[in-house]
Amino acid sequence: MKTTKLFIAVFTLITLSFTVSNAQDKSNYTADTSNSTINWKGYKPTGSHHGTINLASGELKMENGKIIGGSFIANMSTIKDAGGSAKLERHLKSDDFFDVAAFSTCKFEITDSETIEGKTVLTGNMTIKGITKQLTFPVIVTETTDTVTLTSETFQVNRAEFNVKYKSKTFFNNLKEKFIKNEFDLQVVIVAVK
Repeated sequence: MKTTKLFIAVFTLITLSFTVSNAQDKSNYTADTSNSTINWKGYKPTGSHHGTINLASGELKMENGKIIGGSFIANMSTIKDAGGSAKLERHLKSDDFFDVAAFSTCKFEITDSETIEGKTVLTGNMTIKGITKQLTFPVIVTETTDTVTLTSETFQVNRAEFNVKYKSKTFFNNLKEKFIKNEFDLQVVIVAVK
C-alpha cells in the first residue's frame, strides 16, 4: 500500500513538473516599435527608391525557442524615402499607391513556422489595402531571456496583388518604359520584449 501511494506521489510530481516546464517554455513578446524597422525598395527601369516604414505594434509567440505565432502592424502614414523626397512620400501615401487615408495600416499575421534546410521559414497572411494574400519568407530568430529578435531576409511583394495600380503593367498595357515594377522588396527587423 505504501509503495502504491509512493508511486502515485512520484508520478504526480513528475507530471506536474512537465506541465510547469511546458508552461514556462511558452512566452509572448511585445514588439519594441522604437527598435524595430521595416525597409522597402521599389524599382523602375531607370533606377530605384528605398526607405522605411515604422512599426505600429506587434507580438511574437515563442515555444521552445521556435516561433509559433504572432503578428505585426505597419503604420503606413510613416512611409519615408531615404532620399528625403517629400513629393515621393506624398505620392506613395496617395490613392495612386497605398491610399493611406483609407488604409492607414498593413498587417502580417504568422500562420506557420517551419525549419527548411536549417533556416526558419515563416508563412503568414499579409494584408495591404484591405486585401489579404499569403506570403512565405526566411528569417533568423534570436532569443534571449527577455528579448526575441526576428530578422527577415529580403523578400518580395507583388503590389498588383494588392490593387496598387500606379504604372503597373498588370493594369496598363501602354506604359512602354515608363512603368514601375510590380515587385518591391521588404526586409523587417522585429525586436520584441517580454
